[in-house]
Amino acid sequence: MTTFWSIWITVITLGTILGVAIILWWCSRDTMGVKEGEDMGHEYDGIREINNPLPKWWAYMFWATIVGGLVYLVLFPGLGSFKGVLGWQSSDQTVRSIEESNAAIAAAQSNKSLDQYAKELSDADAKFGAIFKQLAYNDAGTGYRPITDIAKNPDAIKVGQRLFLQNCAQCHSSDARGQTGFPNLADNAWLYGGEAETIKTTVMHGREGVMPAWQETLGDDGVREVTSYVLSLSGRKVNAKEALAGKQRFVVCAACHGTDGKGNPAFGAPDLTDRTWLYGGSRKAVEATIAHGRQGVMPAWADMLGEDKIQLISAYVWNLSNPTEQQPSN
Repeated sequence: MTTFWSIWITVITLGTILGVAIILWWCSRDTMGVKEGEDMGHEYDGIREINNPLPKWWAYMFWATIVGGLVYLVLFPGLGSFKGVLGWQSSDQTVRSIEESNAAIAAAQSNKSLDQYAKELSDADAKFGAIFKQLAYNDAGTGYRPITDIAKNPDAIKVGQRLFLQNCAQCHSSDARGQTGFPNLADNAWLYGGEAETIKTTVMHGREGVMPAWQETLGDDGVREVTSYVLSLSGRKVNAKEALAGKQRFVVCAACHGTDGKGNPAFGAPDLTDRTWLYGGSRKAVEATIAHGRQGVMPAWADMLGEDKIQLISAYVWNLSNPTEQQPSN
């Protein structure tokens, strides 16, 4: 924060508190020229104003909040660049990458500094870390349980669901059914494959999906014709002449989607023969996808969550489309 903005914030904050204190002091004194309890000469809807003082308990409580606010501003950050005498901070706001964030958190935890975020992570790891390992690891503690086995444990699924809601629901929705541009994880349509270990790989390392724009290559007529052919692959009624012409042009799409349009998990190319559309299945939406392309990014969570948590999230996600008969844990 620059010196100007630091001074600006400090002046406004202290000036507001001072102004409130002056108004409270002024209202606590009889400055209206009318004795206490006398009529003020005002009437509204049959109600007359009487010169009554502020209730003592209310005024004392207000003074207490003013004093409490000043004490807070001395102890904690709030006045521009002043960090407070306790040195507390919600988190390190100077970090610019996950690596810097992890280093700052580790340093704060090691130095026992008053970094609230680092403290919460440390407390959470101490409280829940052992639980994550117990659910994710085999009985001997020498390696991870197969994700398909973890999915049989109702406790593991509950923990995985909570981790999913905290970290994944922003994009995939709380019911994991996604939204436009974010895949539905509760069906069996998988861009990169729905095997348990593949799901884990996706969560761990992320994905980058690129659908190139074909407007310049195909032109307006070509985009319209390819759209008709693509829609016909899933049984939609289209102009037969356009679809036939689009089939000839589809050769530029077959490298990723296959000659039959069934897609390729190796590239994350979707199956065009079903009725599952990531960006919408209307003719307008499909035309926009072909003409302008799409750029999709699934972030990598390995550094953010760690493998123990990802093991549980993966079991929860896999179980959504592969419901498993769960057995109570020992």
